[in-house]
Formats: sequence, C-alpha cells, structure tokens
Amino acid sequence: MSIICGLPLLECIYCLACARWAWNRCLHTAGHDSVTWGLATAEEFEPVPRHCRYILAVYEDNIRHPLWEPPGGYGINPDWLILRKTYKDTRGRAPSYILYLDHEHSDIVLAIRGLNLAKESDYQVLLDNQLGKRKFDGGYVHNGLLKAAGWVLDAECEVLKELVEEHPNYTLTFAGHSLGSGVAAMLALVVAQHQDKLGNINRSRIRCYAIAPARCMSLNLAVRYADVINSVVLQDDFLPRTATPLEDIFKSLFCLPCLLCLRCMKDTCIPEEKMLKDPRRLYAPGRLYHIVERKPFRCGRFPPVVKTAVPVDGRFEHIVLSCNATSDHAIIWIERESQRAMDLMLEKDRIMEIPAKQRMERQETLTKEHKQEYKAALQRAVSLSVPHAYSPPSEYGTFDESEDVEKYNSCKLSSESSVGSSGKSKSKVSWNELIERLFDRDESGHMVLKKSHRDDW
Repeated sequence: MSIICGLPLLECIYCLACARWAWNRCLHTAGHDSVTWGLATAEEFEPVPRHCRYILAVYEDNIRHPLWEPPGGYGINPDWLILRKTYKDTRGRAPSYILYLDHEHSDIVLAIRGLNLAKESDYQVLLDNQLGKRKFDGGYVHNGLLKAAGWVLDAECEVLKELVEEHPNYTLTFAGHSLGSGVAAMLALVVAQHQDKLGNINRSRIRCYAIAPARCMSLNLAVRYADVINSVVLQDDFLPRTATPLEDIFKSLFCLPCLLCLRCMKDTCIPEEKMLKDPRRLYAPGRLYHIVERKPFRCGRFPPVVKTAVPVDGRFEHIVLSCNATSDHAIIWIERESQRAMDLMLEKDRIMEIPAKQRMERQETLTKEHKQEYKAALQRAVSLSVPHAYSPPSEYGTFDESEDVEKYNSCKLSSESSVGSSGKSKSKVSWNELIERLFDRDESGHMVLKKSHRDDW
C-alpha cells in the first residue's frame, strides 16, 4: 500500500501508534491509580506506621540495645516480646519474625521481615511457584509463600492459641514487608479459613498489614479477604504493580529495570478485561492504602496523602516509569512517609477540634462504610465476571447481619466440600441455583429470604 500511494502510510501509522503509547506511559503517574479513591482517616491508618516499626525491629539482633531504630524508637517494650525467630531457627523455611504482645493497643502481633538478599532460602521461597500451581479456597495463591506461612503457623500454633484464649479482647495481627507481606497475607488467609486452629477465633479479630505487598493471590481472594487484609503501597513501588511472577523478578534481579520496562510494554497491549478473567493471575491482597507524596512535573516531595479503596478493576495494573520505583519499596521510607501522613491527619483533627463523642460516631460510620465498600467490591467482581467470584449475602430478611455472613460462609464451604477435588461427587450446585432456592424477589425487585427457610436461619 505504501508503494501504491507513494507514501510510507503504514510506517507513519505505526510510528504514530508507538508515539501515542510512549506518551501515555510517560504521563501515567502513581496518582492516576488512586485518583477516584477516598481519603483514609486517622483512625483506620493509625496502625500502619506502628506496624512498620515492629517490622523494622525484626532486623535488630538485640531489641534492648537497638542499632538501627528510627526517630522515636520502635515503640516496643522488650518485656512484652514473646519470642524472636531467626533464619537459624526457621532453617530457611520462612523469614525471621517476632511475636509481640502489645498491651498498649490490645494486639497480638506477628511481624515478619522482608527479603534478605544474602539468604538463598528466601529465593527458594520465591522460586517455589508456577502460574496456577496452588489452589486455595476457590482461587490461586503463591505456593512458596503459602508453604512458608504454613510452617510459621505450625511452629507457633500453640503459642498463638494460648495468647488468643488468654486475651479474648485482643486482635491478632500479621504484619510483613515485601516477602514477609506475602507470608503475612497467607497466614491471615489460613487462619481466617481455619479458625478452629486458634480456638475458633472470630474473623473480626484477625487483621493483616501487608507493607509493599507482593502479588500473592488471585483477584477473587484479594477482594473476598479485604475485610481482613490491608495492603500499603508507597507512591511508585514496583512490586504491587508488576504481574511478573516473583520467581522471574528475582531470577532477573540484576537487570530489573529492563524486566520492568518489557513487562510495562506487554501489559499495556493486553486488554484489562482479558487480565481480569484469568483466574491464575495474582494481585496485591485486600484493601489498598496508597500513599501519594509526589506530583507529575514537580520536583521534591509534597505532604503525603493517603487514599484507600477496595478496587476490583484498575488494581495497580500498570507499572509507573519512575526513578523511585525501587526506592519506594524500602520499609524505611514507607515508615517515614506513613508517619508523616499520620501526623498530618492528627494535626488536621486537632485543628478541627473534634469532640470525643463525634470521634466515636465517626468510627462507627467508618466501619459501616467499609462494610458497604467491601460488599460493593464483591458485587463488582461478579459483574465483571471475575472467575470464582460471588455476591455478598442479601441484606434483606429478618436475620442478623453477622449471622448471615457466618451461615453464608459455612454454606459456601459445605458446597465446596461436597463437590470435592476428586470428581466423585454426584451433583454440583452453582451459587445462582443456591440463591434461587433460598431467596425470592419482592415487587420492588429486592431479594427476600423465603418463608420456608426463615425458621432454619
């Protein structure tokens, strides 16, 4: 065609397309990922800098005589430290971690350190995976991280169970950075799925803070466990954004910029609808908190702003071409900027002089909004045809909401177990059929529990 017209028409179109792609990629900044998200409040973000300091404390050989403590210290009382496990204790099965009983905040914290570049065992954990290798609770997870979490849980199960039963009003928090964030997320998954391992602990007491999280679970699990897992991302951090398997990233560690650039080009050419429908594709887990401190075409750092949401589509799907993509992954910077963001939130609340009663009301409102956002995310996942996603329980009927969720989850587990993995089950009931058996629609189109089932519920 170029010869017939006498002009290089196809070549011009190709060059224009490449120029448009390069322009869009260069203009894509981290702020675009969370531009539609809401602002986080001081009440919900308060644990983040504190748990960052707990994770930093894992790097110390002697917590009573710290060498690398941040300004203000780690905030740890050495007398409340239950145990500390090093690589020698874990025999390379899991990263180093500490178990801390935080009486000041009524919290039982298991904090896990990030990747140790000098330890071959950490690479073995990362390399123990292939796309779609490990299934868990109707989705896919990173095999090596799940095995590491299983080892930690087996090793500390009795201690955790004793602490949970001894302090029934304390929360159980798993916190980790980078590699440790994946292990912490897997621990939260396993404990939430098998609550009987820790004395039938209530799901509402289980929390996880994944700092600079690895993409370790499929989209349906990432959304479903958003009420338990919280992921914190600093500005341009590369790890939550690249869908490249972790094993490939660290095989190419010394040419990481080249790998990220190639992956950036590849992901740009793949439609997001296609990515969402791949059940094996892994994502950053749970509710996301995005700390934004830099603006495009501006130098220096600005006062950090924290955005939060439970997104389904647009979940950090594009790598940001930035010179800070790797430095924003450092736990030291995340702790520093999250504390700055927290101080700004507290200063704003102090200036507004919010009374204590209003604070309590705002906390209750925040809890309700998070529940609504969580349910909306589940419904959004179903509407986008995300594999193995299902709608939340109906809000209509005479039963209590907490009982509704528990019975719904038990019904889900029983149906999954009845199907089984061996293919020997006689029948398989889909969720649509199950909902049709349990609910009817009223005149306004709302779903109402059938009268025949109300007594049973």
